[in-house]
Amino acid sequence: MTNQKIIISPSILSADFADLKTDIKKVEPYVDWLHIDVMDGHFVPNISIGVPVVKSIRKATNLFLDTHLMIENPIRYIDAFAEAGSDLITFHYEATKEDTIKTIEKIKANNKKVGISIKPKTPAQDIKDFINMVDLVLIMTVEPGFGGQKFMEECIEKVSIIKEYSKNPNLIIQVDGGINDITSKICTKTGVNSLVAGSYIYKAENIKTAIEKLF
Repeated sequence: MTNQKIIISPSILSADFADLKTDIKKVEPYVDWLHIDVMDGHFVPNISIGVPVVKSIRKATNLFLDTHLMIENPIRYIDAFAEAGSDLITFHYEATKEDTIKTIEKIKANNKKVGISIKPKTPAQDIKDFINMVDLVLIMTVEPGFGGQKFMEECIEKVSIIKEYSKNPNLIIQVDGGINDITSKICTKTGVNSLVAGSYIYKAENIKTAIEKLF
């Protein structure tokens, strides 16, 4: 891993969907990325947003759109989310299994950056064959599906395994779930270089200060 700056990717799952543009503008001055959680009610027990909302977000901001697909059969929707304006598309290894390489290739064919994600109970070794095919590895530090959950510190042990398998000095290792000004330090000291934070940022009295405390 190189000494890259830490990428903060605020999760709009914790934003006010009745005034989403305003909440995006609140974080814009302090971050380069925006994390968009897409849930289908099947792969995870919750439903969030889909392609039309991503299209609308794209019109509202120039931030890098970090789209996290927590859905079954993600390969079927890659083209649509790419066309909607996603800059990076992360899919779950658990949702692909047999189609992991095809899913990676589909995202690359759309000229988008590729992310692969694993749930807390999935060993990092399960994705060792794909780590050097992607731009980002997302380690979930909560069970995906709902915001505001408690950080699972044991998941951070996966970082060293991913770094061991990686031959890419620019690989982005991202964590998502229960990130705040305390848990962020646990992550970054191990080599994590991207943090997804939702409720911690959007419920803060001062968003700028809250983001600064993540470093």
